[in-house]
Amino acid sequence: MSAGLRIVYAGTPEFAVPALQALLASQHQVVAVYTQPDRPAGRGRKLQFSPVKEVAVAAGIPVEQPLNFKTEQARDSLKAYAAEVMVVAAYGLILPQAVLDTPRYGCLNIHGSLLPRWRGAAPIQRAIQAGDTLTGVTIMQMAAGLDTGDMLLKTHCPITHEDGGQSIHDKLSKQGAEALLEVLEQVQRGSVQAEVQDEQQACYAHKLSKAEAEIDWNQAARVIDRQIRAFDAWPTAYTQYQGQALRLFASQILNQTSSELAGTVVAESRAGIDIVAGDGQLLRILQLQMAGGKRLAAAEFLHARSLLGERFSKVAL
Repeated sequence: MSAGLRIVYAGTPEFAVPALQALLASQHQVVAVYTQPDRPAGRGRKLQFSPVKEVAVAAGIPVEQPLNFKTEQARDSLKAYAAEVMVVAAYGLILPQAVLDTPRYGCLNIHGSLLPRWRGAAPIQRAIQAGDTLTGVTIMQMAAGLDTGDMLLKTHCPITHEDGGQSIHDKLSKQGAEALLEVLEQVQRGSVQAEVQDEQQACYAHKLSKAEAEIDWNQAARVIDRQIRAFDAWPTAYTQYQGQALRLFASQILNQTSSELAGTVVAESRAGIDIVAGDGQLLRILQLQMAGGKRLAAAEFLHARSLLGERFSKVAL
């Protein structure tokens, strides 16, 4: 394919970086990048560029950061770029119909699920939490509804018992970049085949919150295990220990049971820390972090302390 498409790219977090990098390395022309306004971050609360803005600035691409597209000025600025396609990946804004209609070929979205399953803000984490064994990326022609547009291409990615939110995030961000380039070739050839979503199969991936990160040890081991793995990047599952949050990052369900009360640490070794879940099954914690400390493998964590006999419980708010 010779001449590429004029593209406006809209994205904000790390998930959106590989696709932007792939576009910059392709024959397509990225004429502008849209991203969320700079936010205060870190202990100093200094304004920080989004990961997508960092890539755009380094590449010398014009960056736009409107609060929304409600003003005529914001919509006119977009029109002035005369983009043929707008690519959207975890941008963080709902685009009005006027924006969706601006590029010649409309707006394409890179969505981290096998639509129509897991529409919404946290598809990766909700898929793991629900016990899904398969996820993927859907390239979608954006419509006015929330992730309701026609599907143009899907990739597939198994979710193993070792996978967490971060590992699936990384895999899907790379798959999304590859799938996007394939769809853009189809757009140029005029060979796009759109598939309408089955509304009966749709479910909503609610936004993540810190409030749901605390572990209830009365739940079954499989439920807690999925919670820990799904939230390993953010908000990070935790339990109360000595009045502070003890964060848990990786876990494994053991083929062992105990009659001890839920939340009790019944064994510990270099392999991990074994805790009784609500169904009596043992859950082994592989990585954890004390408040103010570093994320450690269980073997390192146990060098300085023992949790044997400790009983964790969820604190009533």
